[in-house]
Amino acid sequence: MLFRSLVASAYTLGVLGAATNKFAPIQVHTALFGSAIRKSSLVEQTDMKIELLPALTDNYMYLLIDEDTREAAIVDPVEPGKVVEAVKKHGVKLKTVLTTHHHWDHAGGNEKLVKLIPGLTVYGGDDRVGALTQKVTHYNTFKVGTLNVKCLFTPCHTKGHICYFVTKENSSEPPAVFTGDTLFVAGCGKFFEGTADEMYKALIDILGRLPPDTHVYCGHEYTINNLKFARHVEPDNEAIRKKLAWAKDRYDNGVPTIPSTIADEFTFNPFMRVREKSVQGHAGTSDPIDTMRSIRKEKDNFKVPKD
Repeated sequence: MLFRSLVASAYTLGVLGAATNKFAPIQVHTALFGSAIRKSSLVEQTDMKIELLPALTDNYMYLLIDEDTREAAIVDPVEPGKVVEAVKKHGVKLKTVLTTHHHWDHAGGNEKLVKLIPGLTVYGGDDRVGALTQKVTHYNTFKVGTLNVKCLFTPCHTKGHICYFVTKENSSEPPAVFTGDTLFVAGCGKFFEGTADEMYKALIDILGRLPPDTHVYCGHEYTINNLKFARHVEPDNEAIRKKLAWAKDRYDNGVPTIPSTIADEFTFNPFMRVREKSVQGHAGTSDPIDTMRSIRKEKDNFKVPKD
């Protein structure tokens, strides 16, 4: 009971800490994360700042801040109260909602948020997105302050899934992509409304062609389980072994395993590696799309080992 009371107090009050590094944890206590408490983290660059806001059990919301104008956007604000707190803490003007897809754990807070902060523009690629004001499709563009946002249509997990690619003109710093439930660290989303062909196009032809240093911000903290499946597919892949050890350490300390990069995903994500002989050999086919179909089906029924 004492532990529960302490957790409840931490959840309610939060403990703010200073962000001193490029990827500096801000000690905002949110939800239980394994044996630790999930903490938000701040990724700081000269042109943009991104705060990772843990939500629900394993979701992430992202507050994207344009450093030049102090204008902000929020990605998948399923817990509006936390969003409002973060906006006040940073002293920014929230104008935009970027919705990756219509599932409740991503879009379920839209209606409440637009009531709390009137005048928001809500972007999404599906009429099922709550409070939608601006429907977008592939390569539509708009701005958040001085930041450029390009919409990437990646149907499969849902028919209207959109990823958001964020850049700053003349910047030498890494761009960002918010991938929702299309691309996870070391994994991909289930094919609820699409096919292996569509996921192949999304991962390889669209996201896979972004600059290699692009920071990947996904919708869930699934990294450890994804890497355990990746290890099952490629037991001799050293990049998987190292990433798994790193992810376990982060998890034990309540720290996000996000972001990764597009380049990194090609080294340990089996769904990004479906053209590799080692992954194809596991799937028993030399066709990359058949490989995608096979390993996704296997992942759907995979029993995650404890180690």
